[in-house]
Amino acid sequence: METRRYFMHLAYNGAPFFGWQIQPNHPSVQETLEHGLSLLLHCDRISIIGCGRTDTGVHSSCYYAHFDLPEGVDLGDCEHFKDKFNNFLSSDIVIYKIFPVQPQAHARFDAEERTYHYYITTQKDPFLAPLRFFSYRKPNVALMNEAAGLLLQHEDFTSFSKVHTQVNNFICHISKAEWKEQGHELVFTITANRFLRNMVRAIVGTLLDVGLGKLSVEGFRQIIEAKNRCSAGTSMPPQALFLADVSYPWEKILLSDDGQ
Repeated sequence: METRRYFMHLAYNGAPFFGWQIQPNHPSVQETLEHGLSLLLHCDRISIIGCGRTDTGVHSSCYYAHFDLPEGVDLGDCEHFKDKFNNFLSSDIVIYKIFPVQPQAHARFDAEERTYHYYITTQKDPFLAPLRFFSYRKPNVALMNEAAGLLLQHEDFTSFSKVHTQVNNFICHISKAEWKEQGHELVFTITANRFLRNMVRAIVGTLLDVGLGKLSVEGFRQIIEAKNRCSAGTSMPPQALFLADVSYPWEKILLSDDGQ
């Protein structure tokens, strides 16, 4: 029997987890899903491959993963199984959809771009506090946007990468990087073909230095070109970071037009 591959569209609150990837002796989103999927299907552990890693405490409002069903295991109706899976999972994870895809479709390698949001609030809010970074001073958004525009002019982001990571290079193609004001909130949106570990939080921390007058726009450029993590600003806390979107060439992935 030919392997049957499925994509899973989901979201999760990262606060209770030590990131997406399985960690020894610590709860992760991947382990939680693999455990639940295997229990519900009454089979050995089914491996789930995610569209990327998120660090401890980082959230995802849009995440994709794929898994293969072993021979003899039947998912049944996808919508019914999705509801069953959601009832099994805690409130920290929601499955939006499960759908069949081409056998070669890959949640990580087929992803063309990923978009992250980082949220800063300038007004204390006890209800949003677990999901926002509070800045008691309002930064200069125009200056931060001027500096953010420089990201689109560069490709090497060594200065914003966590050191000692297992990557072949620090090249990323950023297609969007901008701040928007939404009431008392500042939302940073960044889109790229790939991201390095800790990259978004390091960029936000350095841009915030620009907005608070601690760093000039030209200084931000020099940090990028220095290719040295010690030159950049502080990495921001994880609770305000969300993986917000992942784009795919769906015409090559789906089995039918109504699969997504």
